Amino acid sequence: HVVSGSKDRTVRIWSAASGELEAELICNNIVTSIGFSPDSKFIASGSTDGTVSVWDVASGDLKATLEDHTDSVMSVGFSPDGKHIVSGSKDKLVRIWGTSSWNLEAELKGHTDRVTSVAFSPDGKHLLSGSWD
Repeated sequence: HVVSGSKDRTVRIWSAASGELEAELICNNIVTSIGFSPDSKFIASGSTDGTVSVWDVASGDLKATLEDHTDSVMSVGFSPDGKHIVSGSKDKLVRIWGTSSWNLEAELKGHTDRVTSVAFSPDGKHLLSGSWD
């Protein structure tokens, strides 16, 4: 699949083989970032309303809305084992969520400006964050 997130408040799922649109998911706000789970079963999308939405790829159903950020979510990603989602926001925070309960597990402070990128290392033991600070 190819997945896009857009200013028009949609997440679109395309067939990588045919290029045909397979699903269009409607979000509550502008989509600023997007990420696939390692098993490709879920998509996480970050939005300008400070939420992370988690979507089931097969059904298109919204599985969870993660709501603790207070400003736009600029980056999202899954851990290599799929057990966590990381999000970085204009609120200067990095948050880690559990995918079994969708609960917030950690809030990482230290940046003095917006967080623009987040990622787990390939072995899942490290977390990277980029910021305007």
